[in-house]
Amino acid sequence: MTPPLQFGWEEWLSLPELNVPAILAKVDTGARTSALHASDIEVIGHAESPLVRFTLYPVADNDEVKVQCTAPLVDRRDVTSSNGESEQRFVIRTRIEVAGQGWPIEITLTDRSTMASRMLLGRQALLDHITVLPTARRLQAELGYGAYDLPQPEPEPERRGLRIAVLTREDNYTTRRLVEVGKARGHRVDRIDTTRCFMAINTLAPEVYYDGERLPRYDAVIPRIGASITTYGAAVVRQFETLGTYCVNGSEGITASRDKLFAHQLLARAGIGMPDTAFASSPKDTRNLIELVGGAPLIVKLLSSSQGKGVVLAETKKAAESVISAFRGLKANFLVQHFVREAAGEDIRCLVIGGKVVAAMKRKGAEGDFRSNLHQGGSGEPVKITQQERRVAVKAARTFGLNVAGVDLLRAHDGPKVLEVNSSPGFEGMEAVTGKNLPEILYQDIEARLKRNA
Repeated sequence: MTPPLQFGWEEWLSLPELNVPAILAKVDTGARTSALHASDIEVIGHAESPLVRFTLYPVADNDEVKVQCTAPLVDRRDVTSSNGESEQRFVIRTRIEVAGQGWPIEITLTDRSTMASRMLLGRQALLDHITVLPTARRLQAELGYGAYDLPQPEPEPERRGLRIAVLTREDNYTTRRLVEVGKARGHRVDRIDTTRCFMAINTLAPEVYYDGERLPRYDAVIPRIGASITTYGAAVVRQFETLGTYCVNGSEGITASRDKLFAHQLLARAGIGMPDTAFASSPKDTRNLIELVGGAPLIVKLLSSSQGKGVVLAETKKAAESVISAFRGLKANFLVQHFVREAAGEDIRCLVIGGKVVAAMKRKGAEGDFRSNLHQGGSGEPVKITQQERRVAVKAARTFGLNVAGVDLLRAHDGPKVLEVNSSPGFEGMEAVTGKNLPEILYQDIEARLKRNA
């Protein structure tokens, strides 16, 4: 039996099946899985025996040297890094060779551009072949990068632009701004119509198709899912999540924020202030519903309402009973909510990006209208929010797991009350009122998150 090789914490090896004659690997017995620096990852071939095609950059600090690789895809696996971040990765099987010995190992593909070593050798790859001396280094033969045609590295290598999809049916102000600002920052930004996507759902090679063509692997997806297609839109976002793509807002948060009843239950569970709310199915409970929210005046709100539509103010008990009876006659799902009179037809829209309130405005309803939505003729103006309002807005967005959220607050006598958490907030009114470049702030957060998760 061949005695095991001795490795230090860093060693040279080759990957002959990937046409990589030399790569310097960090040996880490604390890591279970091996990892390889890769980009432009794409699944090809038949779903029953898929392959992965990717670009490998074997030389640290020199992305001019690249190798186009293809390997069998054996799995998709959640891997947690040393900083606690979890990422879903493709897993390939290939052969490593050291000192005339070789054996197959499994390797995950990820972005290691910020790491000193372009390959990590985990304990699964060592098995009986290697013993590790953690204080030693490069105990095996020096292979070096002489096999590569090494160009001179540029002093300031350009940052690699990201490939980003804006998932939306709308060609509106917010969509155009996201595309325009993303391209100005050097990224490739594609607008993808959600309803034209379809999905291949299988274990090893799930994919998203668009107009009959398989979509490329995106670094990030910015979902802008309309209320009318929440279920299908969330399914498409969920498919991108399955692919391991970073989605600015996840499918669960989008779905939960759109279900007004579930949303209020989540807010209540999190201890977040909101107007007293009641819900019932039976017409026998109408009187109790009205009493639970403190009587008239009160708000009757369709669960499927958006942009202020399907929201009615009932100023008397009789009016409330009539509205509730009418909604029940239409077999519509609705909830009843306390009317915060002291808000005087005004609310605060806080825009949360990356766990911070980055912009805020006060919205006031049109003359004679209690609704403050800009879509209903309301107006907006700059506002300075309190620390308590800031904390409530951030906590509300976090409750739904949303990295981008419009949180609507009312100023009540006993503190801020959350009206709604919007997973697809528009930027037009907020930019006009505050003068802030909101897509720029969003892209800065996306870039930071992808770098941190690398």
